[in-house]
This record gives sequence, C-alpha cells and structure tokens, in this order.
Amino acid sequence: MAGKYACVSKKDCVACGACANVCPRGAIKVVDGCFALVDEKLCLGCGLCAKICPAGAVSVVKKEVL
Repeated sequence: MAGKYACVSKKDCVACGACANVCPRGAIKVVDGCFALVDEKLCLGCGLCAKICPAGAVSVVKKEVL
C-alpha cells in the first residue's frame, strides 16, 4: 500500500460521502457538497474508498517520486 493514494475524479464524483465514511484515516472530505477531496499525506492507499464508490469516481494511483 505504501507509495499509493486515492484520487477522485471531480467530474464523476456525486458527493455522496461514502468514501469519506469508509476512510480509516479520515483522509477524504466532501467539499461544499460538490466533490470529494483526498489529503494525500493522510491517505494509506488502501483502496476501500475506491471499492465503495457508487459512481466509480475514486481510483488508487502511485505517488510520483521526485
């Protein structure tokens, strides 16, 4: 799981909050009832949010190393 984080497609997100509710670290928040936003520093990359998202708007991606 290290080196990964959740990424939300703002155009596909329906702001239901399912991802935020399932996140074990509280890394996801729904912004102004419009879309979910992930705090990459808190995200474990576990993928629970991607599995529960009814709109398929969440994916887990690799962190880029600089």
